[in-house]
Amino acid sequence: MTTITPLYRKLYHDGALNDRLNQALGLLKKCELCPRECNVDRLSGETGFCHTGRKARIAGFHAHYGEEAPLVGRHGSGTIFISHCNLLCTFCQNFEISHLGEGREIEPENLAVMMLKLQEAGCHNINFVTPTHIVPQIIEGLLIAIEHGFNIPLVYNSGGYDKVETLKLLDGIIDIYMPDFKFWDSKWSAEFCNAEDYKDVAVEAIKEMHRQVGDLEISNDGIATKGLLVRHLVMPNGIADTEKIMTFLATEISPHTYVNVMDQYHPCGYAMENSMINRRISPTEYQIALHAAGEAGLTRLDSHIRALRMP
Repeated sequence: MTTITPLYRKLYHDGALNDRLNQALGLLKKCELCPRECNVDRLSGETGFCHTGRKARIAGFHAHYGEEAPLVGRHGSGTIFISHCNLLCTFCQNFEISHLGEGREIEPENLAVMMLKLQEAGCHNINFVTPTHIVPQIIEGLLIAIEHGFNIPLVYNSGGYDKVETLKLLDGIIDIYMPDFKFWDSKWSAEFCNAEDYKDVAVEAIKEMHRQVGDLEISNDGIATKGLLVRHLVMPNGIADTEKIMTFLATEISPHTYVNVMDQYHPCGYAMENSMINRRISPTEYQIALHAAGEAGLTRLDSHIRALRMP
């Protein structure tokens, strides 16, 4: 089995991880952690768009076998489902967790214990689902976990609505970035995510992620060790603009970007209230999306995953 040395080990031994934590906590005083920039004092327990104050809220954690093959391997991806979200898509597949806040508040020590338990279970990585709004709390938990022998890669599994300045605090901490790229047209991101600037934010965020970790690297035994993996959920009626997103990834990131073109969209949350997204996609719509990815020049497509962030 390949031995992996996670990126954060160097920062920890250099003493720089504490500095990153202090910088991240500073962003919570008048919160500007994500593009929403709510400017609430989360250190005092105030909450903004993400409904999260000083403490992280966790919905659950376990070894997940429904993620991409390089993350799952033989023993699963150690997935930690974070309550609430900074995007809140109206069609969210995890509506109870993201919108309703299912879960419980935890201390940094609790997060560290979760990480260590998943490592002890043999998981190949720790997969933080929707981590954007709790970056400081993740670093807090990581510091404690390292002191108790934690030593597996970290996966940042986000909606793609991430602020570059915050991502820079994670440079050398996160091993694998796994953002969504949901929409290209601001009309649809405004309607379904209340984020008219989603495309512009995601473009810059993914560029920064790739700058930090490069293309996805996979060991001889098939396990992802470092790099960028992008997810794209094909939507009904072509509203995700798959062709434009695939062209961006191939030309402005890398033709070797590992992309999961996902076909599992189904109406959740408030989706049934909108005629544009109140149905599953058709086989033809999915094939058009796959063709667009190939025509764009992408060479590493994962198009057979059937689970999307489901605990």
